[in-house]
Amino acid sequence: MNSYPFYQVDAFTDHPLGGNPCAVVLDSDGFDDPTMQAVAVEMNLSETAFVVKSDRADFGVRYFTPAEEIPLAGHPTIATTFALVEAGRLPLTGRRTRITLEMKAGVIAVEILAGDDRIEQIVMTQKKPQFLRTYNRESVAKVFDLDVDDFLPGYPLQTVSTGTPQLMAPVRNHDVLRKVHLNVKEYSALRAQGDFFSPHVFCLGGITPGGDTFARHFGVPPDTPEDPFTGSATGGMAAYLRHYGLLDRPSFVAEQGHWMGRPGRAQVEVVGEPQAIESVKVGGSAVLVLRGEMLL
Repeated sequence: MNSYPFYQVDAFTDHPLGGNPCAVVLDSDGFDDPTMQAVAVEMNLSETAFVVKSDRADFGVRYFTPAEEIPLAGHPTIATTFALVEAGRLPLTGRRTRITLEMKAGVIAVEILAGDDRIEQIVMTQKKPQFLRTYNRESVAKVFDLDVDDFLPGYPLQTVSTGTPQLMAPVRNHDVLRKVHLNVKEYSALRAQGDFFSPHVFCLGGITPGGDTFARHFGVPPDTPEDPFTGSATGGMAAYLRHYGLLDRPSFVAEQGHWMGRPGRAQVEVVGEPQAIESVKVGGSAVLVLRGEMLL
């Protein structure tokens, strides 16, 4: 039996039991894919991160949901970086520490902002957005038990990817967002013939005075039914909002998870002009909740 350092980190929050939890397993080079998948099922969180060696970046990392591996994820990137610092594998080099992480989607840049030897924020730079397939409102409305008129008029329902493809579904307001209910049968049928990993339903206006957007993000078993905070989809949402002119500034605050009792918050910046976006930066804080060893 071997022992592997293990951490559980709440990302996109400044207090324990908020934001989105992620399990992070270090020294995972000897794990095969079925073992990683089995550990992700055991953890039963939206994602589990496995840190491996990389010859292209400072660290390699692989992200698994309870159902499958995904190419890029936001809250596991924040959590993994935080865990590496906690484990002493990643020394801070002053106010700003810059590293690279290699994941299935490629190599991305991560910046750690710290003060008084304490991490204040971790910022990941997601990839140049791809604007992919659009969907008719009738089919998507069935997925969420909504009316066609509940979606924000004049804007497409479209898959956007900054590393992981997510279906962007803007709705009119918080009242619509609150009544969203996932129809698993309709969702499974749409996803089977679609080009997205999971759907992100959102509206303008934060749930607190400091927020600019609020969102909900969904999956089906064995994945978690609803995600407390989704960093990859927040990047895609930011690109969508900027590209279609729904936000007139490049930086904003995204909120998610409050109705689940796990409030999350991210600082978001879209780099580039609305019709020529270069990348999206998504940053947040994190908190260590568990530290121990995984015995396998």
